[in-house]
Amino acid sequence: MNKLENAFENIVFASRWLQLPMYLGLIVASILYAYKFIVELVHITLHIQSITEAELMMGILTLVDIVMVGNLLVMVVIGGYATFVSRLATVENHVDRPDWLDHVDAGTLKIKMAGALVGISGIHLLKAFINITEKSNHEVMWQVIIHGVFLLSALALAWTEKIMHSYKAGGH
Repeated sequence: MNKLENAFENIVFASRWLQLPMYLGLIVASILYAYKFIVELVHITLHIQSITEAELMMGILTLVDIVMVGNLLVMVVIGGYATFVSRLATVENHVDRPDWLDHVDAGTLKIKMAGALVGISGIHLLKAFINITEKSNHEVMWQVIIHGVFLLSALALAWTEKIMHSYKAGGH
């Protein structure tokens, strides 16, 4: 019975590699976002003489939005792979190794993702405020509500993580 249990546990542990295609897919998504960034940057550059300051600001906010989504993808790919699949042994002593990777766990990753989503939502809300005349009150209201929900969710995750870490450290 012990051999059967060990074999099953090995299969369960090896199943973490089923995450690999998903992380590879997110890397492809990062490539697509990098392409979208370049397309937007070229568009702004080629039309700089004819666009208004508001259009330039919207273009720049789009670039910032793309970068924030790209950062989110990097966090999920690197942090998720290192947390759930396998250590990143080849970058253990790499000079460019991100500092946050030293203390990433599932909870920290969730908080970082929630913070990134709040930032991305904030960019979209700022775009809506800049183009407020093109949006209905209903649309803006829903964007504010959605942003508020993202913000409250991020705060709740951070608070929960803080409680869990203080509990683990012996404080109650």
